[in-house]
Amino acid sequence: MSDLIHRHEEIVNKIREMTPDDSLLCDLGDLFKLFGDTTRIRILYVLFEQEMGVCCIAELLGMTQSAISHQLKVLKDGKLVCCRREGKAVLYSLADSHVRSIIAQGYEHLTEKGEPDEEE
Repeated sequence: MSDLIHRHEEIVNKIREMTPDDSLLCDLGDLFKLFGDTTRIRILYVLFEQEMGVCCIAELLGMTQSAISHQLKVLKDGKLVCCRREGKAVLYSLADSHVRSIIAQGYEHLTEKGEPDEEE
């Protein structure tokens, strides 16, 4: 029994050392909250396909430009989208390949037709 307790303590200590501090985990939770809004996900998916301006996104999603601008600000503040100016137009795109990967993997996870879990 002593070996089992000792092994348990080793595992707990090892995981404790590997776990990021609470501040980083809080930031990670906040990042995933940004993905928790359907409108923001729809915007990210549109930008996954093509860089575009507020008016095009608003038309595609059937929303006002004001509503889209608000959500783009939230996404920009969260470093999920970036923008660039082209003349008078401001074009938005996904911030980097990490955002593209998160969206692609989430979509793949939801649409895969793999084996059901053993518990099901």
